[in-house]
Amino acid sequence: MSASFTLWDLRVTVEAPEGATLYCGAVRGDWFELRGEMLHLPPGQGFSIYSLAAVLPLLAAKQRRCDPADWMATDDLIACPDPNCPSRLRITRIGERRFRRSEVTKT
Repeated sequence: MSASFTLWDLRVTVEAPEGATLYCGAVRGDWFELRGEMLHLPPGQGFSIYSLAAVLPLLAAKQRRCDPADWMATDDLIACPDPNCPSRLRITRIGERRFRRSEVTKT
């Protein structure tokens, strides 16, 4: 077993048509980053727990390398969970981070 592994850091950004009414409490351009297992938001910005719930199950998979033919390698736009809200959440890989297994779990 390898003593270390690599994960992508991710940025999730709210996208929406110019002037659209968003019902999820987001503002076009809102974002958060996932660095390792830690979620980071800019100071003073919130993020809907319902929007977070829509994207959260995909984040661990998007952090890992996958086959180029796998849809997880190419699909990066997630719909807002409110069917009346036109916003989308774009997942972007922004950098790689190396972890030592011994630093993230008891072995």
